[in-house]
Amino acid sequence: MNRELAYIHPEAKIGKNVKIEAFAWIDKNVVIGDDTWIGPNATIMEGARIGKNCKIFPGAVVSAIPQDLKFSGEETTAKIGDNTTLRECVTVNRGTVSKGKTVVGNNCLLMAYVHIGHDSFLGNNIIISNSTNVAGEIKIDDFAIISGDVQIHQFVNIGGHVMISGGSLVRKDVPPYITVAREPLSYVGVNSVGLRRRGFSNETISLIQNIYREIFIKEQNVAQALKNIESEIAESEEKEYILDFIRNSERGIIRGYNGE
Repeated sequence: MNRELAYIHPEAKIGKNVKIEAFAWIDKNVVIGDDTWIGPNATIMEGARIGKNCKIFPGAVVSAIPQDLKFSGEETTAKIGDNTTLRECVTVNRGTVSKGKTVVGNNCLLMAYVHIGHDSFLGNNIIISNSTNVAGEIKIDDFAIISGDVQIHQFVNIGGHVMISGGSLVRKDVPPYITVAREPLSYVGVNSVGLRRRGFSNETISLIQNIYREIFIKEQNVAQALKNIESEIAESEEKEYILDFIRNSERGIIRGYNGE
C-alpha cells in the first residue's frame, strides 16, 4: 500500500483496513467503508459514499459533478453499495436537485468504461459490461445484466432479471424477467436460464412465459393483454411485479418481435 503517495483530504472519512494505492485522489466530504480498495489513479470526488469491501480500479471517477447544464452546484451524493466493483475508467456522476443522489447498489459489477449518469438508481447484484452508457435518471432493478456497448436513454426503467444484448439502443422501458435484442429493441423471450440460476422454479418460469405470451406474442394491444393477464393468470409476486411495471411505464415498453 502506498497511501503516502496518494492525496487524501483531511476531512475525508476512511474506514478500517482501507487500502489506498499511489496517486489516488480523495476529496473532502467523502466516506469510504471498511476493507475497501482504492486503486492507483482512482479519483473519489466530493459527495462520494463508498460502502464496505468495494474495489475501485485505476482511472475510475466517483462523484464527479453531473453532465447536466441545469446543475448549479447543489450538494448531492453518489453512493456505491457494499461489495461492489468498479473496473477501469468507470464514471459515476453525483446527483442533481432532481433526486439529490446517484445510487449503485450492493454486489454490483461495472466493467471498464461504464458511465452512470446523474440521479440514476441501480439496485443490487447488477452486472454492466464494458463501455455501456447509462444516462441520467435511469432506474435498473436487481439482477439485471446489461451487455457491452449498450446505450440507455434518459428516464428509461429496466426491470429485474433482464438480459440486454450487446450493442443495444434502449429507448423504451424493459419489463422484468426477459431477454431483449435487435433494432429496434425487441422481446426475444423470457430469461429462463438466468431465472433458473437464481432458483426460480419451472412452474414460476412457465407462468412468466404465459404472461409475456399475452403481451408480446398474441396480436393484441397492451391494454387488452393486461386485462387478459389479470383475469386468466393465477396471482403471484411475479405477475404483480410485471403488471405494476408496465402500468407505471411513462415511456412505454419495448416492442414484441414480429419476425421481420
